[in-house]
Amino acid sequence: MSQPPAGPPPAEPPPSGSYPPGSYPSGQPHAQPPPPGAVPPAPAYQTGAPPKPNRRPLVIGLVAAAVVAVLCLGVGCVGVAVFYLQDGKFDGGSSSDTPPGPGTTSAQCAGTVIQPHAQTKSVGLPDFDGAPVSGTATMRMSTNLGQIEISMDRSRTPCTVASFQHLADRKFFDGSSCHRLVTEGIFVLQCGDPSSTGMGGPDYRFTDENLGGAQYGRGVVAMANTGEPGSNGSQFFIIFRDSSTGLQPLYTPFGTVTTGLDVVDRVAAGGHDNSISAGGGKPNQEITIQTLSVG
Repeated sequence: MSQPPAGPPPAEPPPSGSYPPGSYPSGQPHAQPPPPGAVPPAPAYQTGAPPKPNRRPLVIGLVAAAVVAVLCLGVGCVGVAVFYLQDGKFDGGSSSDTPPGPGTTSAQCAGTVIQPHAQTKSVGLPDFDGAPVSGTATMRMSTNLGQIEISMDRSRTPCTVASFQHLADRKFFDGSSCHRLVTEGIFVLQCGDPSSTGMGGPDYRFTDENLGGAQYGRGVVAMANTGEPGSNGSQFFIIFRDSSTGLQPLYTPFGTVTTGLDVVDRVAAGGHDNSISAGGGKPNQEITIQTLSVG
């Protein structure tokens, strides 16, 4: 559901409020090998279908003239928001000059239920209205290769943190594998699809956050999407190299890896199988999320 852009949107429009299999970052094999030096689009949900006229291109591995890298989910792209890293702490760009104060709740979280498909895992909408807007939360991922911890700032991304809390409480990610690795042009590992296909996610989408002044450097973690505004689900990507250029501020940056970036480096060093048409492929070194919690 939330992978880096894999390809253009489906040839036929999906039913209202739904994203059929293949709509998230594409991840399908290239029909033709990409030209030397081409930069793949940012992570997005897999789609693999040719883009429609006048529709925002998917960003996960799209290669085109003056290509813009974006991270997409099965059907769309995942824009990568820019994060500012200071002293190893998360300090992403904010969409508001004045963050909400303690004790208030977010009025900006817009969640929409979608029509499920084969790769969808139904969990219902999170309690966005009651999402805390102050403090930090830690995402802990126990994988077959070691522990990864991600610090998340509730004041900048209350909706995103509330969604991860909701999904983690329902063991949504447990047993899933990170399905996409890109090591050319952009440097990301994409995870968060319970079906491990790049086309899965929850039965809802929610609003974008923290896009103002977003930057994507090593250790930043951002949401993948379908290429449309407010299409965040569960897929996310971890940037493992500062030279991930070309990512536009279209993907919600919500955290920073504080522990376990070496685990991601190990996966990146193993390369991928080039199976995704939008760019990258399945990691040769498999990484499976055994458990994921937020606290």
